[in-house]
Amino acid sequence: MTGSVFGPLAEQNYMFWSSKFHIVYTLQNGNEVSPRFCSWLFIVLMASSTEISKWLNLSITLTFATVSASAAISVYFWSKRRATDLKDNIIKELQNSLKKSVGKCAAERQGRIRAQQDLRKAMLQPKTDKLEMSYPMAPIAIIRSCFSTRNGTPRQPLVVPLARARLMFDTARVPPASLEGLEEYSHCWIIYVFHLNTDLDKLWKHPSRSKLKAKVRVPRMKGEKMGLFATRSPHRPCPIGLTVAKVESVQGTSVLLSGVDLVDGTPVLDIKPYLPYCDSIKGALVPDWVKVDDLLAVASVDFTDDFFATLTGIWPAMDSKSLYTSVEEFQRLIKQVLSWDIRSVSQRSQDDEGPSQVSGNNTIYHLNLEGLDITYRITSNANVLVEDVTLSPNTNIPP
Repeated sequence: MTGSVFGPLAEQNYMFWSSKFHIVYTLQNGNEVSPRFCSWLFIVLMASSTEISKWLNLSITLTFATVSASAAISVYFWSKRRATDLKDNIIKELQNSLKKSVGKCAAERQGRIRAQQDLRKAMLQPKTDKLEMSYPMAPIAIIRSCFSTRNGTPRQPLVVPLARARLMFDTARVPPASLEGLEEYSHCWIIYVFHLNTDLDKLWKHPSRSKLKAKVRVPRMKGEKMGLFATRSPHRPCPIGLTVAKVESVQGTSVLLSGVDLVDGTPVLDIKPYLPYCDSIKGALVPDWVKVDDLLAVASVDFTDDFFATLTGIWPAMDSKSLYTSVEEFQRLIKQVLSWDIRSVSQRSQDDEGPSQVSGNNTIYHLNLEGLDITYRITSNANVLVEDVTLSPNTNIPP
């Protein structure tokens, strides 16, 4: 039986420890017992010891599992608390950084405000009893106009509806977003510089040497003089002009205008939207001489028979660069420009001035539009006859 239960090696151990147990039991009790009884008793004791060992192992396992679970839970809550503390520290650091940045920006803004106030105060502080102030300004845009020269450029805006120009902005000074919303207005004001004045050198001279003319000749008054500030003469102490034009479209960093009275290359200082509710003044009064229009109007504008064919032959050189889409439209522009007497007071007094030549009793005048030299005559009955057109080699065609 023992062999079937314990195996060979275990059986030897069993026999050894069973005999030892028999001897010890006999000595302790003083009674002789049979070896079989001792073997049976040894097996019972061994079985009881095995059950105790199992329960002991189970208790140890449960205890270890309980300790492990408790440790795991403790580690979890410690990790969570540590993550929360770390998050709180990051939030505090960000809040402190934001507070420092806001404080720095506020200090810089206060510094700029103080600097601007000091600058204005210094600029407004007269050095002497006389007014000596200057303001740094630079053009923000340039005009690319159909009028290549001053001669022929309308004296007032909107009198030539087909007169077009492209306002090209300097993107280094004016961000493209500055033009957003301008297309919603029909017209805009343009502040510019009379850059082609022949007396600009006077601006750099002392007022006592500039010889500013207090009165100027007025075309509507047949050359009679009027106080400078009662006219719109370009020859002014500060050669700044103000005009209004129709906004045709806004294209990226440029604005297409019509009805302009600006010569090509005009520097622009600023533009502002036209507001009818405040810019149009009902009941505004003007002098009687301003109301006289017939002095500058012509009776008719006609073209010679071969003029259209000549213009058509030149047009391919202009087509891609012109502000106009067809020969017919460009011819209408010529007619609108010459519907007003564009000659100077001196020319109307038959005093030859500028690029003109006399042929018999008729004077040939020149009009330059988009680099095209257009020649015409004015009869004694104020009838304009447009005779010829050629491509001027000395004038740049607007892009």
